[in-house]
Amino acid sequence: MTNGVVKRSVMIAGHRTSVSLEAPFWDALRDIATARGLSLAAVIGEVDAGRNGQNLSSAIRVFVLAAVRASV
Repeated sequence: MTNGVVKRSVMIAGHRTSVSLEAPFWDALRDIATARGLSLAAVIGEVDAGRNGQNLSSAIRVFVLAAVRASV
């Protein structure tokens, strides 16, 4: 598995934006979406709605970290 940064285009709040995350974060985010029965775009939309001006990629990393910590 590569740990390089992967840039993906996603649709949130009716517009396309690109998000750059390391591959393990994409994998964990996809796992979270699957566990919640949501699409990846829906989970990213939730993070986007609550990020209060924080960089979206950083907000996603914090979200993933919180989800992992909650499951430990």
